[in-house]
Amino acid sequence: MRVRSAAGVVWGLLVLLGALLTGCQSPSGGVAEDGRLGEPASGTGRTSTVSPAPTRPSGYGAVFLAVGECSSFGTTSFSEVPCMGERAAARVVTRHDGTVRDGPRCPAATDFVLHISEQRPSSDEDGDGAVPQGYACMRNLQPPHPGDPGGGGGPRTIVGDCVYSSGDGQVRETACDGEGEREPEYKVTRAVPKRSGCPDSTALYVRLGGDRPVGCARPL
Repeated sequence: MRVRSAAGVVWGLLVLLGALLTGCQSPSGGVAEDGRLGEPASGTGRTSTVSPAPTRPSGYGAVFLAVGECSSFGTTSFSEVPCMGERAAARVVTRHDGTVRDGPRCPAATDFVLHISEQRPSSDEDGDGAVPQGYACMRNLQPPHPGDPGGGGGPRTIVGDCVYSSGDGQVRETACDGEGEREPEYKVTRAVPKRSGCPDSTALYVRLGGDRPVGCARPL
């Protein structure tokens, strides 16, 4: 009687152990948020996952030649490149849609202007497949900076620039240090709203534009 009783105990323990092991196995469908067992994925033993929706990139490439981004060398043929890359030549100071004639003026320290023709690249500003006509006011990453006062270039003539007479009452900018193709003849010393605001030493009035459109230039 004792032998049979011991065998019954052992058999009961084995049955209990098997039940525990079965209960520890995870169902192939996983567990839903409300505690119910999920359905198994078709053909696999794992639950399916939903990938997050892609987001538009930020920084380089999100907007074509946005403020703070950089272009490669060239004023007629160029591309947007990372500012830390070896191809980077100039950085965007400001950017506007439309034409230079109809849009806002570039800042005084602009070295040159990039004219952006309307295009339809694979990547654009808002995902509609087009980049509108516009222009970007650029500043070189490294010297020289022709847009600086006396630098001899840039899209604007500003106080500190030097000019020479090109005939027919016109003047053109040239470097004040004499390193340009032409020797400087006059230097713009002041910008005023009207000619009457120029000092007596003024020998030439230069059209500057903006809210102080008159440049007072003295001879060198």
